Formats: sequence, structure tokens, C-alpha cells
Amino acid sequence: MSNVPNPTAAADTAAQTPYALLGGDRAVRALVDRFYDLMDLEPQYAGLRALHAADLTHAREKLYLFLSGWLGGPSLYIERYGHPMLRARHLPFPIGIRERDQWLACMEQAMVERGVADELRQRLRQAFFQTADWMRNKAG
Repeated sequence: MSNVPNPTAAADTAAQTPYALLGGDRAVRALVDRFYDLMDLEPQYAGLRALHAADLTHAREKLYLFLSGWLGGPSLYIERYGHPMLRARHLPFPIGIRERDQWLACMEQAMVERGVADELRQRLRQAFFQTADWMRNKAG
């Protein structure tokens, strides 16, 4: 057996990341923008919106940077801020089941509106749930 890497196999793996399947940088940016637009506009996300600053520019940028790497693309967040330490960074905000579920519903709506394929959306929904559930820091 050869120890020479197979660049075709590496390229095939990279092409299958959620980042690539979504459509890369522009698609991640568009998904994040739609997510924050919905959070800002839709009354059903008011509890979630209340946890954020009046200006969502900083939050938009951080989620975009984070999702880029989390989805298998460039590790933009880590390059700029270091390890995300998600739970620690979210501890100042009261996050319970209601906030988790609003975040998930808002992201689901954003994915649907951005045309994310059903199979990918299901994979991401499960991954987002696990991450969002880990952020909970209050009962209820």
C-alpha cells in the first residue's frame, strides 16, 4: 500500500461538507442574514431578539464567522477570536427551552426560505438542536 495522499479523495470529502453543500461563503452569509432579519422582524422570535443588542451587526458577523468553520468551511471565527467556547460565551444570557426553541425555529425558517435541500436541512436541524440544547443555562 502507498502512503501517498489521494488528493481526489480529499477533494471529494471537502465537497461533501455542509459548508460546500450549502453553497459556500455567500450561502452561509445569506443564511445568517436571513436568520437575523427574521429574528428582528417576526413576533414569534421576540424573546430571542430581546437577548441581543439593538444593533445586530456584531451578532451577524460572529454567527457568520462561527458557522463558516462549524459547517466545514474556513475557520474564520477561530482565526479571529480563538476557540469559540460557546457555552461560556452564552452564560451571561438566560437561555432556556423557550429561547432554544425560538433560535431553532428561526434557523429552520431561514433554511427553508434560503432553499436549503431537505436532506441537508435535516442534518443541520439535528446538529443545531444538539448545540442549542447545550447552550441552555436556566430551567424551562
